[in-house]
Amino acid sequence: MAQFVDWDLAAATAGALGKSGPRVSYDEATEVVAELRRLTDEAAGHVLAYTGLRSQVAHPPVRVVDRRDWAATNIAGLREVITPLITRLSGDKPPGVITDTIGSRLTGVQAGTVLAYLSGRVLGQYEVFSADPGQLLLVAPNIVEVERKLQADPRDFRLWVCLHEVTHRTQFTAVPWMRGHFLGEVQAFVDASQAGGDNFLDRIRRGVGTLSDSIRNPESRASVLDIVQTPGQRAVLDRLTSLMTLLEGHAEFVMDGVGPEVIPSVESIRAKFNRRRESGNPLEKAIRKLLGVDVKMRQYAEGRKFVHGVVDRVGMEGFNKIFSSPLTLPRLEELADPDAWVARVHGPVGPVAATG
Repeated sequence: MAQFVDWDLAAATAGALGKSGPRVSYDEATEVVAELRRLTDEAAGHVLAYTGLRSQVAHPPVRVVDRRDWAATNIAGLREVITPLITRLSGDKPPGVITDTIGSRLTGVQAGTVLAYLSGRVLGQYEVFSADPGQLLLVAPNIVEVERKLQADPRDFRLWVCLHEVTHRTQFTAVPWMRGHFLGEVQAFVDASQAGGDNFLDRIRRGVGTLSDSIRNPESRASVLDIVQTPGQRAVLDRLTSLMTLLEGHAEFVMDGVGPEVIPSVESIRAKFNRRRESGNPLEKAIRKLLGVDVKMRQYAEGRKFVHGVVDRVGMEGFNKIFSSPLTLPRLEELADPDAWVARVHGPVGPVAATG
């Protein structure tokens, strides 16, 4: 079957449009990479000690990448996931029909434009699409650029970032069913489309196009979710939103729990970084809305509050029961009501048992 996206063109576009990194010497770059690898190992020890979650599966070592490599890795991962979905949605249609309708080269340019934008802003990522169980990526030029802008202590800021990203790795490697569950929900989101294969693919193309256009045109204010989502996908989106809020909030909770013990300047870093998250020129704010970054920022706060509430009531070991199975994950409405989750999963909890 012909391609929905010209992935090679997407990679070339992302590489061509990605912004250049901060100025560093070869020796400085080498030291940044080496320190990020050391701090990843250090962070792993802190996360294990704090959460009690131990990896159950082998995982590759951290990859410290530049912006081009980050974009290429994500393109490879998206290709692994999207191609089988498009094949299934196309059914028995002859080769070329979908591509003629969608325009694989246009979609490739649009996807590459979006990834070029993101490649200059992502500090780290646990990438789960391209391989099982996933791989931890740290984007060295972005980390250096942000630490300089914040005037943060480099070692402290780098460890702070590593704590967050290693927590995500732990979530997927200490909970072996997590990746399959997440990918299953992504597939369910596609399956829930009621409009048929061609219309769904066309909505994806228009969604990617909206993102791409907004990067060039600050007046664009359309919502990608409104373009892509159908009524049948809302229940799946609620589950995905709940899951991502939990994972992001848990990582933030761990950062805040471990940070004061091992990062001397953590309070200053957190304050400056929060101001950075909230700031931005009009174009930045528009694109953050389109990409769902504003939603993710709320997920950080709401998820952290939920995790804190649960740990206050049943302790860390009791909280970890959340990872027992997909059935013990919080429902969307429980994120604002930790007592509801505790009651459903643990039953009645007395005041003594609630501390820990």
